[in-house]
Amino acid sequence: MASEPLTYPETKKVDTVTNYFGTEVVDAYRWLEDDMSEETGDWVKQQNKVTFGYLEDIPYRDELKERLEKLWNYEKISAPFIEGDYSYYSKNDGLQNQSVFYRVNEEGEDEVFLDPNKFSEDGTISLGGMSFSKSGNITAYAISEGGSDWRKIIIMDAKTMEITEDTLKDIKFSGMSWKGDEGFYYSSYDKPKGSELSAKTDQHKVYFHKLGTAQSTDELVFGGTTAEKHRYCGASVTEDDNYLLISASVSTSGNKLFIKDLTKPGSPMKTILDHTDSDTYVLDNDGSKLFLVTNLDAPNQKIVTVDASNPAPANWTDLIPEREYVLSPRTGSGYIFASYMVDAISEVKQYDYEGKLVREVDLPGVGSIRGFGGKAEAETIYYSFTNYKTPGSIYTYDAESGTSAIYKEPAIDFDPDKYESEQVFFTSKDGTKVPMIITYKKGMERNGKNPTILYGYGGFNISLTPSFSITNAVWMEQGGIYAVPNLRGGGEYGKAWHDAGTQLKKQNVFDDFIAAAEYLIAENYTSSDYLAVRGGSNGGLLVGATMTQRPDLMKVALPAVGVLDMLRYHTFTAGAGWAYDYGTADDNKEMFEYLKGYSPVHNVKPGTNYPATMVTTGDHDDRVVPAHSFKFAAELQDKQAGDNPVIIRIETDAGHGAGTPVSKRIEQAADMYGFTLYNMGFRELPEKLKG
Repeated sequence: MASEPLTYPETKKVDTVTNYFGTEVVDAYRWLEDDMSEETGDWVKQQNKVTFGYLEDIPYRDELKERLEKLWNYEKISAPFIEGDYSYYSKNDGLQNQSVFYRVNEEGEDEVFLDPNKFSEDGTISLGGMSFSKSGNITAYAISEGGSDWRKIIIMDAKTMEITEDTLKDIKFSGMSWKGDEGFYYSSYDKPKGSELSAKTDQHKVYFHKLGTAQSTDELVFGGTTAEKHRYCGASVTEDDNYLLISASVSTSGNKLFIKDLTKPGSPMKTILDHTDSDTYVLDNDGSKLFLVTNLDAPNQKIVTVDASNPAPANWTDLIPEREYVLSPRTGSGYIFASYMVDAISEVKQYDYEGKLVREVDLPGVGSIRGFGGKAEAETIYYSFTNYKTPGSIYTYDAESGTSAIYKEPAIDFDPDKYESEQVFFTSKDGTKVPMIITYKKGMERNGKNPTILYGYGGFNISLTPSFSITNAVWMEQGGIYAVPNLRGGGEYGKAWHDAGTQLKKQNVFDDFIAAAEYLIAENYTSSDYLAVRGGSNGGLLVGATMTQRPDLMKVALPAVGVLDMLRYHTFTAGAGWAYDYGTADDNKEMFEYLKGYSPVHNVKPGTNYPATMVTTGDHDDRVVPAHSFKFAAELQDKQAGDNPVIIRIETDAGHGAGTPVSKRIEQAADMYGFTLYNMGFRELPEKLKG
């Protein structure tokens, strides 16, 4: 049975040693970095055999899966958007692996425009983006195979739905921005030598593809011609087709910005910003007047205007000044919609293009708003509202009258009135006040025995705002508590909050997370025996660091697709671009020692009783390569002193998460919750599943 001590596959150790500033570091599992080797493939199969053998013995695993399927099985429809003569929208009937794009034809009938479920039988080829030409007559769409970040772009006549030319290949971290109907701009790297899943990529380039020509003749527009490496480059064309904008970054924070006048053939590329000390982009333009969003000398962001003929910062004029709260604006129907985060909760103000406040938008409730974007001529724009207990609904908005109306409300078998969310503020180790939203079933008793998932991220200026999740709903149905703190390193309070969780201050993030757990325990929401910590990607690092620093704090740890080897993360794929947040072990001795001090792979100690741990990753993850998870699991299995299981669930034909088929997402969630509850001591579900 699953409660018996596990026998793990033997993972060989090698004598690989790296010298960092005079310190030798042993890397016994370096061989697992070779994702192309037969030996690594065999290790994956052996680990999955143990993992799924364990999971299959959890008595209510199938019940959880059935409930997830039932709750997931409702129609999900996106807001419509108009391109050319058609109105488009996406819809998922309920359990389709991928959502289907429809359009309304000339007769007013709905017809399938693009069905990604037909890309592959098992749903592992997904849609990775779609962009229409200015007339709406042509579309380019990207596909991802097996969850990879590498994309292919397919070009189709939007009227006849016929593919019109050869597929573009080897494209990564790219949008598609059209210049009229002539062609589009995209970004990519040179194909790396060795494994395309793990080899380093650090020279991003922008190309222009002219329709009807071979990809080999695409024009290099930006990048690759100077010694300085721009790891992330993106191109966009203004809505009026007058300007090309290029953003270039060496890391995930900070960008240079350039502009080119497309109305004048041969015009030079002008510099707006020649440094990466800020995050700045062009929101819109009105003729030659540019509207820029920037955090240059404004950590919470502001909107400025400048003429395209002389766009340097010295000529910027404030249009919407910086406020106490973080700004995220969109445009639509001829207005600017300034969305602010007030302690991670949305607030929206509507402005005209002169910067005059039109109104504060009356929102449906306390939670998160997405949308308020659209074309300048749009008569109606759309937005969605959600929070941790309220499934997302879509609303229409009339920009002239300021009135909202329900457009689509989900028919889901979940009653939000039976649940409640509360926001609390706890004190971190250094005295910093940190907010957290805790959601649970009404009537919950604070008896220290409630199964609780503490979810965090804390990095890359990413904000965790309230949103509904089908998987979290099933957790809460079982009497589970779901708690989300807004850790430093995120963007909830602007650039200062982000920077307070980066590089030599990264420990602040872990301290915040530990303080959140201690708050939940001190306030008797739960106890260490009923607490699970969960996070993915940078959040996987958060879980790995927390469980190695405080293994006594939680019963279950769930690190997903985590950055777990902090000494080598920058040597894989685009990892070097994360240096703004992390620093690298090559920078200097101080940074090396700091990273080594918390790197999860390097801080697993023999003789320690670690929590029950299920590491999860995908064998096609080419963003955070699976070697991070492989090495961490091997270290834990080798050094675990107690009886708590340490398993690694390796999804095949899956990447970092985007485009994962619904069927796989349901299986992953059932396994995660089954593993968590079983290791908290539940031999049957805490509360009988509905239905």
